[in-house]
Amino acid sequence: MKTVLAVLTVVVTLIGIWYLACVPMNIKGVLDAAERAGEQVTPATARERRDASALGLVAQNSFAIPRVWSVERPRLPAPHQVATELWDTTVMKKITSKRSLIYHAQVTLSATLMGFAIGTGLGILLAVGIVHSRVMDMSVMPWAIVSQTIPIIALAPMIIVVLYSIGVQGLLPKAIIAAYLSFFPVVVGMVKGLRSPDHMQLDLMKTYFASQGQVFWKLRLPSSMPYLFASLKIGIAASLVGAIVGELPTGAVAGLGARLLAGSYYGQTVQIWSALFAAAILAAALVALLGLLEQVLLGRMGVKP
Repeated sequence: MKTVLAVLTVVVTLIGIWYLACVPMNIKGVLDAAERAGEQVTPATARERRDASALGLVAQNSFAIPRVWSVERPRLPAPHQVATELWDTTVMKKITSKRSLIYHAQVTLSATLMGFAIGTGLGILLAVGIVHSRVMDMSVMPWAIVSQTIPIIALAPMIIVVLYSIGVQGLLPKAIIAAYLSFFPVVVGMVKGLRSPDHMQLDLMKTYFASQGQVFWKLRLPSSMPYLFASLKIGIAASLVGAIVGELPTGAVAGLGARLLAGSYYGQTVQIWSALFAAAILAAALVALLGLLEQVLLGRMGVKP
């Protein structure tokens, strides 16, 4: 009960701050609209309002404050505007409709899961090689670290152009970008997990004349599971970000990235925020699903998550 109350307190506080932030962000647009409607506005000219501070405009035109939370195209949409847009584009729209966020989320989710599978598989293979080969540890690991210093927003168009030139289009380019972001956390977490058994445990396996394969399957792999799931939770969220970024330079017409692009083209900030919240909800659901899988699997293994 205390945990729920604490979470609700934080949520209510954030929503309150959000509503307050809408006032200075949207006040100038509200005053411009009021002037066009023939209402008395202070300062009198649009230029003076642009030069004036937002807080000063709020103090001089308090009549406009209630309107800042209902602007059609606000700089910062109010929470209830985003909630209404989410409701209208999920519950009130058919899943097959191109205006449905569920439809766009499905498109992004398919690239996310495919990229996550590729990145996870590659990350685990690299981690096993790094742990068992000093050459790979000295050569591959530094390159894996360096690869993450390249901004994905710059790398994504290059990947898409190169793949397009060899006839690869559709889901795979986005999945590769998603895999690029997700493999690194898996590599780092899995390496840490495979190296987590201490010397006493390894020496005990040696006294049993265990082979390297037996040490891996019976000691290193079970010990790495908590680390692996922690890295998978980071990787799945990174994979979703990669899938969305992969949709941006392609001019995609479907996916959460496409919704963000369309909203930015037409100045639909409410649509942009609703797409962002849809992405956050999708990421939270994926992480929660991995957490549930972690509890079930580690519980059967007798390992406390």
